[in-house]
Amino acid sequence: MPWSNQGGGPWGSGGGSGGGGRGPWGQGPQQSGGGSTPPDLEELLRRSQDQLRRVLPGGSFGGRGFVLLLIAAVAFWGLSGFFRVQPDELGVVLRFGKHTRDAKPGLNYHLPYPIESVLLPKVTRVNRIDIGMRLVEDMRRVSTARDVPEESLMLTGDENIVDVDFAVFWIIKPDGAADYLFNIQMPEGTVKAVAESAMREIVGHSDIQAILTSARQTTETRVQELMQKTLDAYGAGIQVTQVQLQKVDPPSQVIDSFRDVQAARADLERAQNEAQTYANRVVPEARGRAAQITQSAEAYREQTVAEARGQTSRFLSVYEQYKKAPEVTRQRMYLETMERLLAANPTIVLDSGGANGGNVLPFLPLEQLTRPQQPQPKAQQPPQVQPKAGAAR
Repeated sequence: MPWSNQGGGPWGSGGGSGGGGRGPWGQGPQQSGGGSTPPDLEELLRRSQDQLRRVLPGGSFGGRGFVLLLIAAVAFWGLSGFFRVQPDELGVVLRFGKHTRDAKPGLNYHLPYPIESVLLPKVTRVNRIDIGMRLVEDMRRVSTARDVPEESLMLTGDENIVDVDFAVFWIIKPDGAADYLFNIQMPEGTVKAVAESAMREIVGHSDIQAILTSARQTTETRVQELMQKTLDAYGAGIQVTQVQLQKVDPPSQVIDSFRDVQAARADLERAQNEAQTYANRVVPEARGRAAQITQSAEAYREQTVAEARGQTSRFLSVYEQYKKAPEVTRQRMYLETMERLLAANPTIVLDSGGANGGNVLPFLPLEQLTRPQQPQPKAQQPPQVQPKAGAAR
């Protein structure tokens, strides 16, 4: 050893009246207000050496002791390379600060420090960033949303101001952990800045009416696509999973006027829908009636034409028969005409040429003549009586 344990150090004895516990500059330990003396460094070193001698075999720093100590140090240094990757993590192994490989979940090994080291980012955890609002907890641990107007107020394409609060959900890409660790310095700040910029760009190209009503889902999709494109250009290794609009309102100073406008537009749409419903009901009815009238006219025309053609055919057929036998045809036509005329009136035919024909007493039924005669249906007409030869007509 460079100094003896009994000597108190290289600058003299640690005790005695002459030395007084002097240090290397000839002065003793300083007393602070007559209190306790600071710990003696040499005494601590001496005690450490004594304890080490008790542990080492032989009680001295021999060659064998140094070898055992060296082996223990090397073993401890080698075992320090084992590390565990949790299921929601990905191990990024660095060799002298340069990314060399990725380690899957489980027990892994890398060369001990300072040759290799490992970083363990959580690649499956879904991160959330709120823009335009902040969640604040009070003393009762109740969360309330606080508006941040410098982030939420945006200008639309039709030169209106809209208050947009939204949330962004993102994760680390499984194959982009190294990019996430080394390509961007502040991941959360970068995602927030990109999200706010993308939302302002999309809102700046849209009308306020569409943003407030029907284009919410379209706006979320367009913002997510623009954010992902920008982060991929940065090589951030971040995957945007969802953009969710929380509140989209006009500024508080003019929100009542906007609500009146919305109510008026709702009334306009309701009136238009009612008018369209009435038109959808009336127009088909009118078209149906027009079609019915047209079809009735067509049917009447077909019936009339058919009847005319039938009468023409009948006349031609009678005329052909008439040319062949004029007398017979004339007699037949006469009989058919008389049959039609006499069928409508009751007729009694008496044969006066018989043996008892002159004994018939004519009888006039006065009570039947005074009664109004009711017309009889054609189906119940009396049978026609063919005139006999010599009968009165």
